[in-house]
Amino acid sequence: MTQIRLNAARLLASAISVALVSFTSVARADTVQDIGKLLKQGQHAQALEQVDKYLAGKPKDAQGRFLKGIVLTEMNKPNEAIGIFTKLTEDYPELPEPYNNLAVIYAQQKQYEKAKQALEMAIRTHPSYATAHENLGDIYARLASQAYDKALQLDSSNSSAQNKLALIRDLMTTSPRPGKGGKPTPIVVADARPTEPVKVEPPKPTPAVATPVATPVAPVAAKPVEPPKSVPTKPAAADPNADIAKMLDHWANSWSRKDVKNYLATYARDFKTPGGESRSAWESERQKRIAKPGSINVSYENLRVTVDGDTATIKFRQHYKSASLKSSSNKVLQLVKRDGKWLIQQERVGN
Repeated sequence: MTQIRLNAARLLASAISVALVSFTSVARADTVQDIGKLLKQGQHAQALEQVDKYLAGKPKDAQGRFLKGIVLTEMNKPNEAIGIFTKLTEDYPELPEPYNNLAVIYAQQKQYEKAKQALEMAIRTHPSYATAHENLGDIYARLASQAYDKALQLDSSNSSAQNKLALIRDLMTTSPRPGKGGKPTPIVVADARPTEPVKVEPPKPTPAVATPVATPVAPVAAKPVEPPKSVPTKPAAADPNADIAKMLDHWANSWSRKDVKNYLATYARDFKTPGGESRSAWESERQKRIAKPGSINVSYENLRVTVDGDTATIKFRQHYKSASLKSSSNKVLQLVKRDGKWLIQQERVGN
């Protein structure tokens, strides 16, 4: 396996360009630009001094903290950089870039499982984040290469493993393994985009709805010699199962991002609260629980869907993880279709 190295120039350029867009203050933009120039000139100690001065007045500033993580990475201080990016994921779980940059450092250290987990969190936070998807593909390839390498160590005559390993190395344009010469293969680095949370609205999750099915438009045909006898083609109907799966993705992603507004929007107005309390009391309790400090991770598997007209029942295995709780349970949601959207009318734990 080859070691993965950081493409620092691209990371630096991305961070600086986004910082200049994010900040409205000219002084702030100038500070970020000055730090960027110092980094490009290899003056890492001076860059760190400048970013520390900036953070002294704004210790919670997301952009400044992210930039410090970049400086520490450039100074070959991965553990300190990991500390910066990890704290950012805790304070601003809606930002995908810190997760992605954690993955880059873990990949450099050949901690591919940790890198995979970080990238999965980046994608769950921002499903349309192309860089994280590309990096995750590279990590899967690295893990596969390790597995095939191990298979060949156990059985050097395994031609199937040899062919698969060669295919992956060719796909990744992999150099020889360490100790046999060659340069490490780089992995794509994040386009750094953390925003200042006080003045910039956190990025909205990619709407988890089904892609609309285009309605066929009848072409204008020349007048036929004989009257047409063909039956007009009906527009393709949308797949309700796909719509429901997208709605459930949106529900889980909004919950994980602590996006209370979009989370509550997945529930119907006549939602039957679990304890029989009023809707307002239930919403207030949910807001308090979701707003607790620390990140939340909600996922599901084994989805089963039963549709009956404008109502549906879905069953799945829910996985929940927070700073204080980790659990898995079977979940049942009763859905109703209103104005073309599937909404939750009732939910319960059980089979």
